[in-house]
Amino acid sequence: MGMPKTLQIAFDREWKLALERRRNREFEAAFAHLERAHIIGQRYTGPHLRSHVAMWVVGLQRRDWREVWGQLPRMLAALLFSRIWVPIGNTGGANVSAIKPMPVPADLRRLLAEES
Repeated sequence: MGMPKTLQIAFDREWKLALERRRNREFEAAFAHLERAHIIGQRYTGPHLRSHVAMWVVGLQRRDWREVWGQLPRMLAALLFSRIWVPIGNTGGANVSAIKPMPVPADLRRLLAEES
């Protein structure tokens, strides 16, 4: 089952913004957009994995070794668990527990509610 079109559009928008920020070396802003993309796509294996790989790349660019190492098990978990269980709202960064549900930003909450 693929990602619903409205979620795909929102994911793609956050992904594009993250890439633009990375190109401008605005790594904190890029990461924030990747966190939003993660929340949107975490129930879908491909987008979920893409989010973690991109966070890993930003970690490398920032020389944030905690992020680099922390993303490796998250990539594996995205492959194995995206369809089974995800902690809703979790932003996906190594700075938070990989299993902790988190509050979903209001705009994303509305978007995700439309698709459930």
